[in-house]
Amino acid sequence: MNKNTFETVKLTKGEVNVYDFGAVKLHAHKTNDLINDEVFVVEKNGSAVVIEPPCFFDNCAELAEYLSPFKTEGIFVAYHGAGASFLPDVPKYATENAREYSEHGGGKALIDNFAGAFGSAFDSSVHKITNIIGEGKITVGGIDFIITQTPDAFDVEIPEINAVYTHMLGHDCHSIITGAAHADAVIEQLNDYIGRGYDLILTSHYTPEDLKDAQTKIDYLKNLKAIAAACKNAEEFKTTVKAEYPNYGGENYLEMTAGFFFGK
Repeated sequence: MNKNTFETVKLTKGEVNVYDFGAVKLHAHKTNDLINDEVFVVEKNGSAVVIEPPCFFDNCAELAEYLSPFKTEGIFVAYHGAGASFLPDVPKYATENAREYSEHGGGKALIDNFAGAFGSAFDSSVHKITNIIGEGKITVGGIDFIITQTPDAFDVEIPEINAVYTHMLGHDCHSIITGAAHADAVIEQLNDYIGRGYDLILTSHYTPEDLKDAQTKIDYLKNLKAIAAACKNAEEFKTTVKAEYPNYGGENYLEMTAGFFFGK
């Protein structure tokens, strides 16, 4: 499946790009919210499963309306625990560490920060997990998924469409990298994706990407490590990275990465 082969459904605020795999369709909801959230819906035989809920009230209402023709069987709540106004009666699936991340850990800290930054537009209520899951295969709504636990939450493979969901990629934007070891771990993960030959890589803050994008990110991360090793402080690091990647988005993520590499 080519990442650019889809039909677009325009909504009032966001839009949905629909990828047709035959028996299964992937609905990629571009929210156009303040943190560029992307929400994914896997549909089969009239049933739908959501991967990561939206977290702004207007997006929650808009996507719920879009999904009204389908029977939504479940929501995977991995890295984005906010937005509990979205389909409150639908079962919520998460690993135990993802539940902890959203309710008490780093995810909850982000939710609190976003609530302060975005005010009443942001739904800071946290989804209550109804189904704790482990690693391996799980079937929801007649669709098979494979769960892989990560340090904070979990990733989701969708074998029927040869796709995988992870939190962040972004081949032309910066990412939050917490140091050289984290960069190496992401490189290893992306090399694994390339080895598995996925058609699409789905992430929370970007439209669907492909394996060429994964290789671009690997090259970026290797260079990021080299730049960090050659710089004396965070300011020099940020200046050098911006000079080498002048058209990259996510400058706030670069700021955070500099803090991790060089301390606050």
